[in-house]
Amino acid sequence: MCAVSYLNTVPLVWGFQHSPDLRSIFDLTFALPSLCADHLQSGDADIGIVPVIEMARQGLEYFPSTGIACHGPVRTILLISKVPFGQIKTLATDSGSRTSVMLARVILAEKYGATPTVISRPADLPAMLSLADAALIIGDAALKLDPASLPFETLDLGEVWINMTGLPMVFAVWSGRKEFIQEHYEQAFRDSCRYGLDNMDELVAHESGSRNFAPALVRKYLTEHIVFELGKRDLEGMKLYLKHALALEGASVSA
Repeated sequence: MCAVSYLNTVPLVWGFQHSPDLRSIFDLTFALPSLCADHLQSGDADIGIVPVIEMARQGLEYFPSTGIACHGPVRTILLISKVPFGQIKTLATDSGSRTSVMLARVILAEKYGATPTVISRPADLPAMLSLADAALIIGDAALKLDPASLPFETLDLGEVWINMTGLPMVFAVWSGRKEFIQEHYEQAFRDSCRYGLDNMDELVAHESGSRNFAPALVRKYLTEHIVFELGKRDLEGMKLYLKHALALEGASVSA
């Protein structure tokens, strides 16, 4: 099983790593979101936290009760631009991302009328902005930035999506081929997530030390910005995102 290496995945797998009842169920590996998707496609993993756009592209099944979502500003999906958003012609995107890249493209196209050329690069803001008009920074790299202090135009794409649609944004879900996404397995994923949320003090202490983040930042991010237990409106938001994303992707292919 492949899990994302970012902080925002930790509560989902905390039970699998630490609960006496859950930690022997799966063999866990960790990778960037894009690589988790590749591991499923190659068969190296049976189940993984997969960007929702990649889940759709690969025709995978998913567990609907847990994932990585936001109901407001997400804090770690930042579009940072040297020019007004409607004038972006080149966009350097974090090479670890797929759902967020498509979200940026959807928002730029539908809200600002911009259809930039996308360049995939490692998450290094100065290097990215030296090559492109704007940069997309996600995950832990975005958490290291203070958006308010940046001398550039900055959008929190989770917040923009919610303001545009009135629905939550779901970034990733536990996905796999149909034979592995069975209802009797789903409870284990719910239990692992609940174990993480119920042991937040321990989780924050561990992750703030290992990732060199302030404990208050880790706690705020995991309890106020990220939603892990999904409901009906989250899934409605996910379906709407996929409708917009796949339509834009289809238009790009046709063009």
